[in-house]
Amino acid sequence: MKLLDLLFRKNMPRWVILFIDMCICFFSLLLAYLVRFNFSIPAVEVEAFPLVFSIVLGVRLTGFLIFKTFQGIVKYTSSKDSQRIFTMLTMGTFVFVIVNVISYKFINGKFPVPFSIIIIEYMATVFLMISLRVMFKALYSEISNPNKEKRSVIIFGAGASGIITKRTLDRDAGTKYKVLGFIDDDPKKQGKKLEGVTIFNLDKLEHLLSNNDVSALIISVQDIPSQRKQSIVDICLNHDTKILNVPPVTDWINGELSFRQIKKVRIEELLERDAIQLDKENISKQFHGKTILITGAAGSIGSEIVRQVIKFHPKKIVLLDQAESPLYDLELELHDKYKAQEYDVVMGDIRNKERMENVFKTFLPEIVFHAAAYKHVPMMENNPSESVFTNVFGSKNLADLSVQYKVEKFVMVSTDKAVNPTNVMGASKRIAEIYTQSLGKTSGTKFITTRFGNVLGSNGSVIPRFRQQIEAGGPITITHPDITRFFMTIPEACQLVLEAGAMGNGGEIFIFDMGKSVKIIDLAKKMVKLSGLVLDKDISIVYTGLRPGEKLYEELLANEENTIPTHHKQIMIAKVKEYDLATVSAEINELISLFHNQDNKAIVKKMKVLVPEFKSKNSVFEELDV
Repeated sequence: MKLLDLLFRKNMPRWVILFIDMCICFFSLLLAYLVRFNFSIPAVEVEAFPLVFSIVLGVRLTGFLIFKTFQGIVKYTSSKDSQRIFTMLTMGTFVFVIVNVISYKFINGKFPVPFSIIIIEYMATVFLMISLRVMFKALYSEISNPNKEKRSVIIFGAGASGIITKRTLDRDAGTKYKVLGFIDDDPKKQGKKLEGVTIFNLDKLEHLLSNNDVSALIISVQDIPSQRKQSIVDICLNHDTKILNVPPVTDWINGELSFRQIKKVRIEELLERDAIQLDKENISKQFHGKTILITGAAGSIGSEIVRQVIKFHPKKIVLLDQAESPLYDLELELHDKYKAQEYDVVMGDIRNKERMENVFKTFLPEIVFHAAAYKHVPMMENNPSESVFTNVFGSKNLADLSVQYKVEKFVMVSTDKAVNPTNVMGASKRIAEIYTQSLGKTSGTKFITTRFGNVLGSNGSVIPRFRQQIEAGGPITITHPDITRFFMTIPEACQLVLEAGAMGNGGEIFIFDMGKSVKIIDLAKKMVKLSGLVLDKDISIVYTGLRPGEKLYEELLANEENTIPTHHKQIMIAKVKEYDLATVSAEINELISLFHNQDNKAIVKKMKVLVPEFKSKNSVFEELDV
């Protein structure tokens, strides 16, 4: 037991490793002589042993001390350790060659160490030093983690990333995993073995999961199509198999994958769609060298717009928000990643016209991305005056100043809740759309609106809420069993905002292809399964009823609207009713003036005049529709 404890449970002392390495060198040199002379070494060669062994062992010892190969932990030997040993031994062998040349030309015309001995000794030493370390590592892995105690995993992807994933599992004994097989779409690989593991077609996945106790499937492929990923995950969830993801190579620590970096698949990844193809040349022309103002820059959408825009090297980005801490966090992020880029962080409220005028006067923005808004439906239903003051009056402030200071483009981030609104928040955004569109008809500034649905992971998104409830042990609360929503990732939404902003000529309302609507109950069930829990056993789902102003189903276009396509298949232009600026301005000014009286019913009643299709649902304001 003491020997096993010394060998495996504790790290072997360095002097012991150095002694063993020197013994390997001695044995390799002796073996070289035996092989060279057919196991019958001539007496003359034996007489030269003291000199030869002194030279060879002395050079090898010097190499060990310089390269410190004996300081590595043998049971965790890596490819880098093997490379270091190989380099050290190769350089030592070159020293033998140099010693031979010097002795032959300048001393006694003889080779102290025969070249044949040098070659055989080099090959034997390299083989023994590396192979013994690998064998020791394998023995340690087997003793500390017997195969019968290991759990089976399947790796999707038999390429470079898949091989690295397998080696990571092999290296990290604490994982207690063994690779049952690889899954790969390449027919040339199927049926073959990779590092002793069979490569299967995806069609075999169901069979493998049914007939084996598979603990997890690890997806090592980075560019897997979203639909294919969905089907793989569905198969695994049906067999209660965990799904893990290998992060992108750029996220590996010092270029090396660690098992701790292999994480569970997140629901956001399953709702992603194939990568968006952007017209980067056109976007670059629009934004390169320009001063760009982004309102709501600290929010989930605004901050991602900042990250997307900064890649196109604008002259300056002005980050405007009133949320102090999130804005400070964004400033730190930009400082770490984009030190060479010009940006200014500005605290300010879009409802404060004097403050906003100072921002426009100071920075003279050429492009404005307006993402600042109140967006929580129940909250705005209970606070209509604030919704109007921010979403309408704040947007009007920015639009008017954009015209005054000759901004080239004003891109407003709107919402699908502005379509046939059933709540105050959606109606306030529709009024802002109407005003900016009308203003654009009489000004040199191009006003562009982008409209999309729920964004995964944004502030207020249902997914972070569900995740918190799952971590807390439940229950998961859903307003209605039939409620559906459209979903889009934050980067996807912001990339399309940039694309629409670049292609827009003013007056358009761009709507984005949100894909298929998702039943929230199905989303919750899948999140429970991904968490490794059993619905109605480990966690329950509770229905709470629709909240004030909430729809069961959301739309991207109003009834009387239709769309025309653009060059981008995921972006369409909505054909909407046009309004007269003078009439709209008078009505909106009257709406804004009602803020001071704080009469919610009067405010909502006026909103319904401006937006006739605004019909309240699950709200105290339904009586105004009678």
